[in-house]
Amino acid sequence: MAESLTPKLKKILVVAGCSLERQGKGDHEIWYSPITQRRFVVDSAIKSRHTANAVLKQAGLPKEF
Repeated sequence: MAESLTPKLKKILVVAGCSLERQGKGDHEIWYSPITQRRFVVDSAIKSRHTANAVLKQAGLPKEF
């Protein structure tokens, strides 16, 4: 089984200036991006590179996975 991409994804988000706003439902977190000025959801165990890249896109960042 593939390892979770979430730890690397969170590092990229923090470096870009995004911040954790609050805990969402279940194992999801609500993050805020100063680039897009929008909130987006980050799952605690993202296994798919497509999902990880979709989160980066919502944050206004280029693909990394």
